[in-house]
Amino acid sequence: MLDDMVRLPRPNPNDHPDTNMWVDEEIWGHRLWDAQSPWLIFLEFLTVAEACHREGRLFDDQGRRHPLRYRPNKHLYLRNILYNNEIIFQIAEQNADNEVAWRQWLNWMEDNAQGVPERNFTYLRGRFHSFHEFASLVDMLRSSTIESESNKRWSSRFSFPFGSHSIYEDLNVRGSSVSREYIYFGRTGELLYLMLTRSPHAPSLRHHLASALERRDQCDELIALMQPDIPDDLQHRGDTYLPYEAHPTYDALGRDWLNIFELQLPRFDAYPHLVTLGTLHLALYQLTTAAALCRDQRPTFVCEVVAPRKTLVRELSVMSYLRNNELPARAVDEYVRELGRTEEWKTASTDPAAFATCRQLARDHARWPQDEDDYDGPAEPEELIKELRRAALQRHRRHVGAVHRSFGGGVGLVSRRGTNRLRYAPTDELLKALILANVPSRMEYGQFLSLLFKRYGFVFGEREAQQVLTSEEIDKRAFQANSERLESRLRTLGMLRRLSDACAYVENPLRRAVS
Repeated sequence: MLDDMVRLPRPNPNDHPDTNMWVDEEIWGHRLWDAQSPWLIFLEFLTVAEACHREGRLFDDQGRRHPLRYRPNKHLYLRNILYNNEIIFQIAEQNADNEVAWRQWLNWMEDNAQGVPERNFTYLRGRFHSFHEFASLVDMLRSSTIESESNKRWSSRFSFPFGSHSIYEDLNVRGSSVSREYIYFGRTGELLYLMLTRSPHAPSLRHHLASALERRDQCDELIALMQPDIPDDLQHRGDTYLPYEAHPTYDALGRDWLNIFELQLPRFDAYPHLVTLGTLHLALYQLTTAAALCRDQRPTFVCEVVAPRKTLVRELSVMSYLRNNELPARAVDEYVRELGRTEEWKTASTDPAAFATCRQLARDHARWPQDEDDYDGPAEPEELIKELRRAALQRHRRHVGAVHRSFGGGVGLVSRRGTNRLRYAPTDELLKALILANVPSRMEYGQFLSLLFKRYGFVFGEREAQQVLTSEEIDKRAFQANSERLESRLRTLGMLRRLSDACAYVENPLRRAVS
Protein backbone atom coordinates (compact mmCIF):
# COMPACT_ATOMS: atom_id res chain seq x y z
CA MET A 1 0.00 0.00 0.00
CA LEU A 2 2.87 2.37 0.70
CA ASP A 3 3.86 2.15 -2.98
CA ASP A 4 0.43 3.52 -3.97
CA MET A 5 0.70 6.53 -1.65
CA VAL A 6 2.79 9.51 -2.77
CA ARG A 7 3.47 12.09 -0.06
CA LEU A 8 3.67 15.83 -0.53
CA PRO A 9 6.31 17.95 1.27
CA ARG A 10 5.40 18.85 4.85
CA PRO A 11 3.60 22.21 5.14
CA ASN A 12 5.02 25.29 6.72
CA PRO A 13 4.06 25.30 10.45
CA ASN A 14 3.07 28.94 10.10
CA ASP A 15 0.23 27.91 7.77
CA HIS A 16 -1.62 26.44 10.78
CA PRO A 17 -0.72 28.53 13.81
CA ASP A 18 -3.89 27.45 15.65
CA THR A 19 -2.84 23.78 15.76
CA ASN A 20 -1.01 22.94 18.99
CA MET A 21 0.24 19.55 17.79
CA TRP A 22 0.91 18.09 14.35
CA VAL A 23 0.67 14.29 14.46
CA ASP A 24 -2.83 13.31 13.30
CA GLU A 25 -2.46 16.02 10.65
CA GLU A 26 0.87 14.65 9.43
CA ILE A 27 -0.70 11.21 8.96
CA TRP A 28 -4.15 12.07 7.55
CA GLY A 29 -4.27 15.81 6.89
CA HIS A 30 -5.85 18.89 8.42
CA ARG A 31 -8.37 17.68 9.27
CA LEU A 32 -10.58 14.67 9.86
CA TRP A 33 -13.33 15.74 12.25
CA ASP A 34 -15.61 13.17 13.87
CA ALA A 35 -18.37 15.67 14.77
CA GLN A 36 -19.37 16.16 11.13
CA SER A 37 -22.26 14.06 9.86
CA PRO A 38 -22.10 12.71 6.28
CA TRP A 39 -24.50 15.43 5.06
CA LEU A 40 -22.51 18.20 6.71
CA ILE A 41 -19.32 16.86 5.12
CA PHE A 42 -21.04 16.95 1.74
CA LEU A 43 -22.40 20.47 2.26
CA GLU A 44 -18.95 21.71 3.23
CA PHE A 45 -17.56 20.02 0.13
CA LEU A 46 -20.13 21.86 -1.98
CA THR A 47 -19.14 25.24 -0.54
CA VAL A 48 -15.58 24.60 -1.74
CA ALA A 49 -16.70 23.25 -5.12
CA GLU A 50 -19.10 26.13 -5.77
CA ALA A 51 -16.48 28.73 -4.84
CA CYS A 52 -13.83 27.12 -7.04
CA HIS A 53 -16.27 26.72 -9.93
CA ARG A 54 -17.18 30.40 -9.63
CA GLU A 55 -13.49 31.19 -10.13
CA GLY A 56 -13.10 28.77 -13.05
CA ARG A 57 -10.94 26.20 -11.26
CA LEU A 58 -13.27 23.40 -10.19
CA PHE A 59 -11.19 20.27 -9.40
CA ASP A 60 -8.14 22.10 -10.71
CA ASP A 61 -5.53 23.20 -8.18
CA GLN A 62 -3.50 24.78 -11.02
CA GLY A 63 -0.35 23.06 -9.77
CA ARG A 64 -0.65 24.47 -6.25
CA ARG A 65 -1.06 21.52 -3.90
CA HIS A 66 -1.10 23.54 -0.68
CA PRO A 67 -2.73 25.49 0.73
CA LEU A 68 -6.30 25.20 -0.51
CA ARG A 69 -7.86 28.66 -0.77
CA TYR A 70 -11.47 29.48 -1.67
CA ARG A 71 -14.13 32.14 -0.99
CA PRO A 72 -17.49 30.58 -0.02
CA ASN A 73 -20.85 32.31 -0.02
CA LYS A 74 -22.37 33.64 3.20
CA HIS A 75 -25.92 34.45 1.99
CA LEU A 76 -26.86 36.00 5.33
CA TYR A 77 -29.99 37.77 4.07
CA LEU A 78 -31.35 34.42 2.94
CA ARG A 79 -30.41 32.74 6.22
CA ASN A 80 -32.00 35.46 8.34
CA ILE A 81 -35.20 35.03 6.34
CA LEU A 82 -35.28 31.24 6.56
CA TYR A 83 -33.97 30.59 10.05
CA ASN A 84 -33.83 33.78 12.13
CA ASN A 85 -37.41 34.72 11.47
CA GLU A 86 -40.02 32.75 13.45
CA ILE A 87 -42.20 35.87 13.65
CA ILE A 88 -43.09 35.69 9.96
CA PHE A 89 -45.71 32.97 10.41
CA GLN A 90 -47.35 34.72 13.35
CA ILE A 91 -47.59 37.97 11.36
CA ALA A 92 -49.03 36.16 8.32
CA GLU A 93 -51.65 34.45 10.49
CA GLN A 94 -52.70 37.56 12.37
CA ASN A 95 -52.83 40.07 9.49
CA ALA A 96 -55.03 39.65 6.47
CA ASP A 97 -54.06 43.11 5.27
CA ASN A 98 -51.02 42.84 3.00
CA GLU A 99 -49.64 46.33 3.76
CA VAL A 100 -49.91 45.89 7.52
CA ALA A 101 -48.20 42.49 7.36
CA TRP A 102 -45.31 43.80 5.30
CA ARG A 103 -44.83 46.82 7.54
CA GLN A 104 -44.80 44.78 10.76
CA TRP A 105 -42.39 42.22 9.38
CA LEU A 106 -39.98 44.75 7.86
CA ASN A 107 -39.90 46.67 11.15
CA TRP A 108 -39.18 43.47 13.06
CA MET A 109 -36.35 42.50 10.72
CA GLU A 110 -34.88 45.99 10.97
CA ASP A 111 -34.57 45.44 14.72
CA ASN A 112 -33.59 41.75 14.79
CA ALA A 113 -31.67 40.70 11.67
CA GLN A 114 -28.05 39.77 12.37
CA GLY A 115 -24.82 39.73 10.41
CA VAL A 116 -26.06 41.73 7.40
CA PRO A 117 -24.44 45.04 6.36
CA GLU A 118 -27.84 46.77 6.32
CA ARG A 119 -31.06 45.58 7.97
CA ASN A 120 -33.04 46.54 4.92
CA PHE A 121 -35.30 43.83 3.49
CA THR A 122 -37.60 46.13 1.47
CA TYR A 123 -36.27 44.64 -1.79
CA LEU A 124 -38.53 41.63 -1.13
CA ARG A 125 -41.81 43.53 -1.56
CA GLY A 126 -41.41 43.88 -5.31
CA ARG A 127 -40.54 40.22 -5.78
CA PHE A 128 -43.72 38.66 -4.37
CA HIS A 129 -47.41 39.24 -5.06
CA SER A 130 -48.25 39.35 -1.37
CA PHE A 131 -46.77 38.90 2.07
CA HIS A 132 -48.73 35.68 2.52
CA GLU A 133 -47.23 34.25 -0.68
CA PHE A 134 -43.79 35.19 0.65
CA ALA A 135 -44.47 33.53 4.03
CA SER A 136 -45.74 30.37 2.33
CA LEU A 137 -42.59 30.21 0.23
CA VAL A 138 -40.40 30.60 3.32
CA ASP A 139 -42.29 27.74 4.97
CA MET A 140 -41.82 25.54 1.91
CA LEU A 141 -38.10 26.23 1.64
CA ARG A 142 -37.60 25.61 5.36
CA SER A 143 -39.07 22.15 4.88
CA SER A 144 -36.04 21.26 2.74
CA THR A 145 -33.61 21.92 5.61
CA ILE A 146 -30.89 19.28 5.92
CA GLU A 147 -31.03 17.43 9.25
CA SER A 148 -33.83 19.73 10.39
CA GLU A 149 -34.39 17.68 13.54
CA SER A 150 -31.05 18.74 15.00
CA ASN A 151 -31.10 21.70 17.36
CA LYS A 152 -28.50 23.90 15.66
CA ARG A 153 -28.37 27.65 15.98
CA TRP A 154 -29.93 29.53 13.07
CA SER A 155 -26.60 30.42 11.41
CA SER A 156 -25.67 26.71 11.28
CA ARG A 157 -28.78 25.48 9.49
CA PHE A 158 -28.67 24.57 5.82
CA SER A 159 -31.24 24.28 3.06
CA PHE A 160 -31.04 21.45 0.56
CA PRO A 161 -28.34 22.34 -2.02
CA PHE A 162 -30.64 22.93 -4.99
CA GLY A 163 -27.97 25.06 -6.70
CA SER A 164 -25.35 27.73 -6.17
CA HIS A 165 -27.74 30.15 -4.41
CA SER A 166 -28.47 27.61 -1.68
CA ILE A 167 -24.84 26.70 -0.92
CA TYR A 168 -23.12 28.62 1.87
CA GLU A 169 -20.66 28.17 4.74
CA ASP A 170 -21.21 27.56 8.45
CA LEU A 171 -20.97 30.78 10.46
CA ASN A 172 -21.06 32.04 14.01
CA VAL A 173 -23.17 35.23 14.02
CA ARG A 174 -23.48 37.44 17.08
CA GLY A 175 -25.14 40.74 16.28
CA SER A 176 -22.98 42.35 13.61
CA SER A 177 -20.02 40.05 14.30
CA VAL A 178 -19.63 37.23 11.75
CA SER A 179 -16.91 34.58 11.92
CA ARG A 180 -16.23 31.16 10.49
CA GLU A 181 -17.41 28.25 12.65
CA TYR A 182 -15.55 24.91 12.80
CA ILE A 183 -18.09 22.84 14.72
CA TYR A 184 -20.30 21.64 11.86
CA PHE A 185 -17.90 22.44 9.00
CA GLY A 186 -14.71 21.06 10.52
CA ARG A 187 -12.63 20.92 7.29
CA THR A 188 -13.44 17.28 6.43
CA GLY A 189 -15.49 18.47 3.44
CA GLU A 190 -12.41 20.37 2.30
CA LEU A 191 -10.38 17.15 2.51
CA LEU A 192 -13.06 15.41 0.43
CA TYR A 193 -12.75 18.13 -2.21
CA LEU A 194 -8.96 17.74 -2.32
CA MET A 195 -9.23 13.95 -2.61
CA LEU A 196 -11.48 14.29 -5.65
CA THR A 197 -9.26 16.98 -7.15
CA ARG A 198 -6.33 14.54 -7.01
CA SER A 199 -8.36 11.62 -8.35
CA PRO A 200 -7.63 10.52 -11.94
CA HIS A 201 -11.38 10.91 -12.52
CA ALA A 202 -11.30 14.66 -11.75
CA PRO A 203 -11.75 15.82 -15.39
CA SER A 204 -14.93 13.76 -15.85
CA LEU A 205 -16.23 14.71 -12.40
CA ARG A 206 -15.65 18.39 -13.22
CA HIS A 207 -18.07 18.15 -16.13
CA HIS A 208 -20.82 16.50 -14.09
CA LEU A 209 -20.54 18.68 -11.00
CA ALA A 210 -20.31 21.89 -13.04
CA SER A 211 -23.53 20.88 -14.79
CA ALA A 212 -25.18 20.28 -11.42
CA LEU A 213 -24.08 23.69 -10.12
CA GLU A 214 -25.16 25.50 -13.29
CA ARG A 215 -28.45 23.67 -13.83
CA ARG A 216 -31.48 25.93 -13.49
CA ASP A 217 -33.62 24.72 -10.62
CA GLN A 218 -36.94 26.31 -9.67
CA CYS A 219 -36.27 26.00 -5.94
CA ASP A 220 -32.82 27.53 -6.32
CA GLU A 221 -34.32 30.41 -8.32
CA LEU A 222 -36.84 30.99 -5.51
CA ILE A 223 -33.98 31.00 -3.00
CA ALA A 224 -32.17 33.56 -5.17
CA LEU A 225 -35.15 35.90 -4.71
CA MET A 226 -34.34 36.06 -1.00
CA GLN A 227 -30.93 37.67 -1.58
CA PRO A 228 -30.60 41.38 -2.46
CA ASP A 229 -28.77 42.48 -5.60
CA ILE A 230 -25.59 43.38 -3.75
CA PRO A 231 -22.27 41.48 -3.71
CA ASP A 232 -21.75 39.01 -0.88
CA ASP A 233 -18.93 39.74 1.56
CA LEU A 234 -16.64 36.89 0.49
CA GLN A 235 -13.56 36.02 2.54
CA HIS A 236 -10.77 33.53 1.93
CA ARG A 237 -11.07 30.19 3.69
CA GLY A 238 -9.09 27.00 3.49
CA ASP A 239 -5.41 26.39 4.26
CA THR A 240 -6.41 22.72 4.37
CA TYR A 241 -3.62 20.17 4.07
CA LEU A 242 -3.96 16.70 2.51
CA PRO A 243 -0.61 14.89 2.83
CA TYR A 244 -0.74 12.66 -0.26
CA GLU A 245 -0.33 13.53 -3.91
CA ALA A 246 -1.74 10.13 -4.83
CA HIS A 247 -3.64 7.56 -2.78
CA PRO A 248 -5.71 4.48 -3.77
CA THR A 249 -8.73 5.91 -1.94
CA TYR A 250 -8.79 8.95 -4.26
CA ASP A 251 -9.15 6.66 -7.27
CA ALA A 252 -11.91 4.56 -5.68
CA LEU A 253 -13.83 7.61 -4.46
CA GLY A 254 -13.67 9.30 -7.87
CA ARG A 255 -14.81 6.13 -9.63
CA ASP A 256 -17.82 5.67 -7.36
CA TRP A 257 -18.94 9.30 -7.65
CA LEU A 258 -18.52 9.26 -11.42
CA ASN A 259 -20.68 6.14 -11.70
CA ILE A 260 -23.43 7.83 -9.65
CA PHE A 261 -23.27 11.01 -11.75
CA GLU A 262 -23.55 8.96 -14.95
CA LEU A 263 -26.92 7.64 -13.80
CA GLN A 264 -28.23 11.18 -14.48
CA LEU A 265 -30.46 11.16 -11.42
CA PRO A 266 -32.20 14.27 -10.06
CA ARG A 267 -30.35 15.97 -7.19
CA PHE A 268 -32.77 14.66 -4.56
CA ASP A 269 -31.96 11.10 -5.67
CA ALA A 270 -28.25 11.42 -6.52
CA TYR A 271 -26.94 13.49 -3.62
CA PRO A 272 -27.82 10.99 -0.84
CA HIS A 273 -25.71 8.35 -2.62
CA LEU A 274 -22.82 10.79 -3.06
CA VAL A 275 -23.12 11.65 0.64
CA THR A 276 -22.93 7.99 1.67
CA LEU A 277 -20.09 7.03 -0.66
CA GLY A 278 -18.06 10.17 0.07
CA THR A 279 -18.05 9.59 3.82
CA LEU A 280 -17.48 5.85 3.39
CA HIS A 281 -14.30 6.55 1.43
CA LEU A 282 -13.14 9.06 4.05
CA ALA A 283 -13.45 6.29 6.64
CA LEU A 284 -11.60 3.88 4.34
CA TYR A 285 -8.93 6.54 3.74
CA GLN A 286 -8.26 6.78 7.47
CA LEU A 287 -7.97 3.03 7.96
CA THR A 288 -6.02 2.36 4.75
CA THR A 289 -3.50 5.07 5.61
CA ALA A 290 -3.16 3.81 9.18
CA ALA A 291 -2.63 0.22 7.99
CA ALA A 292 0.07 1.35 5.56
CA LEU A 293 1.90 3.25 8.31
CA CYS A 294 1.69 0.18 10.57
CA ARG A 295 2.79 -2.03 7.64
CA ASP A 296 -0.38 -4.11 7.96
CA GLN A 297 -2.47 -5.67 5.25
CA ARG A 298 -5.32 -3.67 3.77
CA PRO A 299 -8.22 -3.42 6.27
CA THR A 300 -11.11 -5.81 5.78
CA PHE A 301 -14.63 -5.71 7.22
CA VAL A 302 -16.53 -8.85 8.17
CA CYS A 303 -20.13 -7.76 7.55
CA GLU A 304 -23.08 -9.40 9.25
CA VAL A 305 -26.43 -9.45 7.54
CA VAL A 306 -28.53 -9.20 10.68
CA ALA A 307 -29.98 -12.54 11.76
CA PRO A 308 -32.78 -13.22 14.26
CA ARG A 309 -30.29 -14.89 16.59
CA LYS A 310 -26.63 -14.44 17.43
CA THR A 311 -24.31 -16.02 14.85
CA LEU A 312 -20.59 -16.71 14.50
CA VAL A 313 -20.47 -14.05 11.77
CA ARG A 314 -21.67 -11.49 14.31
CA GLU A 315 -18.83 -12.37 16.68
CA LEU A 316 -16.30 -12.19 13.86
CA SER A 317 -17.75 -8.85 12.76
CA VAL A 318 -17.35 -7.48 16.30
CA MET A 319 -13.72 -8.62 16.30
CA SER A 320 -13.19 -7.12 12.85
CA TYR A 321 -14.57 -3.80 14.05
CA LEU A 322 -12.40 -3.76 17.18
CA ARG A 323 -9.28 -4.59 15.17
CA ASN A 324 -9.92 -1.80 12.68
CA ASN A 325 -10.89 0.64 15.43
CA GLU A 326 -7.45 0.24 16.98
CA LEU A 327 -5.61 0.94 13.72
CA PRO A 328 -5.58 4.77 13.81
CA ALA A 329 -4.20 4.86 17.37
CA ARG A 330 -1.57 2.30 16.40
CA ALA A 331 -0.60 4.55 13.48
CA VAL A 332 -0.15 7.53 15.83
CA ASP A 333 1.95 5.40 18.17
CA GLU A 334 4.04 4.14 15.25
CA TYR A 335 4.58 7.65 13.90
CA VAL A 336 6.05 8.81 17.22
CA ARG A 337 8.09 5.64 17.66
CA GLU A 338 9.49 6.07 14.16
CA LEU A 339 10.68 9.56 15.10
CA GLY A 340 12.62 8.01 17.98
CA ARG A 341 14.19 5.46 15.61
CA THR A 342 15.47 7.98 13.06
CA GLU A 343 19.20 8.57 12.71
CA GLU A 344 18.52 12.24 13.36
CA TRP A 345 17.04 11.45 16.78
CA LYS A 346 19.74 8.93 17.63
CA THR A 347 22.45 11.43 16.76
CA ALA A 348 20.71 14.16 18.75
CA SER A 349 20.47 11.82 21.75
CA THR A 350 24.26 11.64 21.95
CA ASP A 351 24.71 15.40 21.61
CA PRO A 352 26.13 17.25 24.66
CA ALA A 353 22.86 19.21 24.70
CA ALA A 354 20.83 16.06 23.96
CA PHE A 355 17.57 17.08 25.61
CA ALA A 356 17.42 20.54 24.05
CA THR A 357 18.29 19.14 20.60
CA CYS A 358 15.69 16.35 20.83
CA ARG A 359 13.07 18.78 22.10
CA GLN A 360 13.65 20.91 19.01
CA LEU A 361 13.29 17.83 16.81
CA ALA A 362 9.98 17.03 18.50
CA ARG A 363 8.86 20.58 17.82
CA ASP A 364 9.93 20.34 14.18
CA HIS A 365 8.12 17.04 13.58
CA ALA A 366 5.11 17.30 15.91
CA ARG A 367 4.96 20.95 17.05
CA TRP A 368 5.32 19.73 20.61
CA PRO A 369 6.18 20.81 23.24
CA GLN A 370 5.17 24.37 22.45
CA ASP A 371 5.85 25.68 25.93
CA GLU A 372 6.97 24.58 29.38
CA ASP A 373 3.44 23.53 30.38
CA ASP A 374 3.44 20.77 27.74
CA TYR A 375 6.34 18.88 29.32
CA ASP A 376 7.70 19.06 32.85
CA GLY A 377 9.29 15.60 33.07
CA PRO A 378 12.94 14.55 33.29
CA ALA A 379 15.31 16.23 30.84
CA GLU A 380 16.02 12.97 29.00
CA PRO A 381 15.29 12.16 25.31
CA GLU A 382 13.71 8.77 26.15
CA GLU A 383 11.26 10.33 28.58
CA LEU A 384 10.51 13.12 26.13
CA ILE A 385 9.54 10.68 23.35
CA LYS A 386 7.39 8.67 25.78
CA GLU A 387 5.52 11.80 26.82
CA LEU A 388 5.05 12.82 23.19
CA ARG A 389 3.47 9.42 22.49
CA ARG A 390 1.16 9.80 25.48
CA ALA A 391 0.14 13.36 24.54
CA ALA A 392 -0.36 12.47 20.86
CA LEU A 393 -2.58 9.47 21.71
CA GLN A 394 -4.58 11.48 24.23
CA ARG A 395 -5.25 14.18 21.64
CA HIS A 396 -5.98 11.58 18.94
CA ARG A 397 -8.72 9.91 20.99
CA ARG A 398 -10.68 13.17 21.32
CA HIS A 399 -11.68 13.43 17.67
CA VAL A 400 -9.66 11.62 14.98
CA GLY A 401 -9.78 8.41 16.98
CA ALA A 402 -13.60 8.50 16.82
CA VAL A 403 -13.81 8.98 13.03
CA HIS A 404 -14.06 5.26 12.23
CA ARG A 405 -17.03 4.82 14.56
CA SER A 406 -18.70 8.14 13.69
CA PHE A 407 -18.36 7.96 9.90
CA GLY A 408 -19.05 4.22 9.81
CA GLY A 409 -22.25 4.72 11.78
CA GLY A 410 -23.24 7.71 9.68
CA VAL A 411 -23.12 5.80 6.40
CA GLY A 412 -24.81 2.69 7.76
CA LEU A 413 -21.78 0.39 8.02
CA VAL A 414 -21.24 0.32 11.80
CA SER A 415 -24.23 -0.66 13.91
CA ARG A 416 -25.48 -2.03 17.23
CA ARG A 417 -28.70 -3.43 15.78
CA GLY A 418 -29.74 -6.57 17.63
CA THR A 419 -26.89 -6.35 20.14
CA ASN A 420 -25.08 -3.92 22.43
CA ARG A 421 -21.74 -4.33 20.66
CA LEU A 422 -20.59 -2.40 17.62
CA ARG A 423 -19.90 -4.36 14.46
CA TYR A 424 -20.30 -4.10 10.69
CA ALA A 425 -23.93 -4.57 9.63
CA PRO A 426 -24.65 -2.59 6.41
CA THR A 427 -28.02 -0.88 6.03
CA ASP A 428 -30.24 -1.03 2.96
CA GLU A 429 -29.22 2.53 2.04
CA LEU A 430 -25.53 1.61 1.99
CA LEU A 431 -26.19 -1.55 -0.02
CA LYS A 432 -28.18 0.44 -2.59
CA ALA A 433 -25.38 2.98 -2.97
CA LEU A 434 -22.82 0.21 -3.44
CA ILE A 435 -24.91 -1.46 -6.12
CA LEU A 436 -25.60 1.78 -8.00
CA ALA A 437 -21.90 2.66 -7.98
CA ASN A 438 -20.55 -0.78 -8.91
CA VAL A 439 -23.02 -2.81 -10.96
CA PRO A 440 -23.03 -1.79 -14.67
CA SER A 441 -26.41 -3.34 -15.42
CA ARG A 442 -26.42 -6.76 -13.84
CA MET A 443 -23.76 -8.94 -12.25
CA GLU A 444 -23.64 -12.52 -11.08
CA TYR A 445 -24.14 -12.60 -7.32
CA GLY A 446 -20.86 -14.35 -6.48
CA GLN A 447 -19.01 -11.88 -8.70
CA PHE A 448 -20.69 -9.02 -6.84
CA LEU A 449 -19.50 -10.34 -3.46
CA SER A 450 -16.00 -10.70 -4.87
CA LEU A 451 -16.10 -7.12 -6.18
CA LEU A 452 -17.18 -5.72 -2.80
CA PHE A 453 -14.25 -7.51 -1.22
CA LYS A 454 -11.76 -6.35 -3.84
CA ARG A 455 -12.85 -2.69 -3.84
CA TYR A 456 -13.86 -2.12 -0.22
CA GLY A 457 -12.63 -5.09 1.80
CA PHE A 458 -16.21 -6.15 2.67
CA VAL A 459 -16.61 -9.81 3.61
CA PHE A 460 -20.07 -11.34 3.32
CA GLY A 461 -19.59 -14.84 1.96
CA GLU A 462 -17.49 -17.95 2.43
CA ARG A 463 -14.99 -17.36 -0.40
CA GLU A 464 -14.01 -13.91 0.82
CA ALA A 465 -13.88 -15.06 4.45
CA GLN A 466 -11.34 -17.74 3.52
CA GLN A 467 -8.99 -15.00 2.28
CA VAL A 468 -8.89 -13.07 5.57
CA LEU A 469 -9.71 -15.51 8.37
CA THR A 470 -7.92 -18.55 9.73
CA SER A 471 -9.32 -22.05 9.30
CA GLU A 472 -10.19 -22.07 13.02
CA GLU A 473 -12.30 -18.89 12.66
CA ILE A 474 -14.27 -19.90 9.59
CA ASP A 475 -17.56 -21.75 9.80
CA LYS A 476 -18.60 -22.32 6.19
CA ARG A 477 -22.25 -22.80 7.03
CA ALA A 478 -22.37 -19.54 8.99
CA PHE A 479 -20.98 -17.54 6.07
CA GLN A 480 -23.18 -19.38 3.58
CA ALA A 481 -26.22 -18.44 5.68
CA ASN A 482 -24.95 -14.85 5.88
CA SER A 483 -24.63 -14.73 2.10
CA GLU A 484 -28.13 -16.15 1.70
CA ARG A 485 -29.56 -13.48 4.02
CA LEU A 486 -27.86 -10.78 1.94
CA GLU A 487 -29.31 -12.30 -1.22
CA SER A 488 -32.77 -12.21 0.35
CA ARG A 489 -32.27 -8.56 1.37
CA LEU A 490 -31.25 -7.54 -2.12
CA ARG A 491 -34.22 -9.39 -3.63
CA THR A 492 -36.53 -7.50 -1.27
CA LEU A 493 -34.93 -4.24 -2.43
CA GLY A 494 -35.67 -5.19 -6.03
CA MET A 495 -31.97 -5.38 -6.86
CA LEU A 496 -31.47 -9.13 -7.25
CA ARG A 497 -33.13 -11.78 -9.35
CA ARG A 498 -32.60 -15.52 -9.12
CA LEU A 499 -33.02 -17.20 -12.52
CA SER A 500 -32.36 -20.75 -11.33
CA ASP A 501 -31.06 -22.64 -8.31
CA ALA A 502 -27.50 -21.93 -9.41
CA CYS A 503 -27.82 -18.49 -10.99
CA ALA A 504 -28.61 -15.23 -9.18
CA TYR A 505 -27.93 -11.75 -10.55
CA VAL A 506 -27.57 -8.42 -8.77
CA GLU A 507 -29.28 -5.77 -10.87
CA ASN A 508 -28.85 -2.02 -11.15
CA PRO A 509 -32.29 -0.94 -12.41
CA LEU A 510 -31.21 2.68 -12.84
CA ARG A 511 -28.17 1.78 -14.92
CA ARG A 512 -30.32 -0.49 -17.08
CA ALA A 513 -32.79 2.34 -17.59
CA VAL A 514 -30.00 4.71 -18.67
CA SER A 515 -28.44 2.21 -21.07
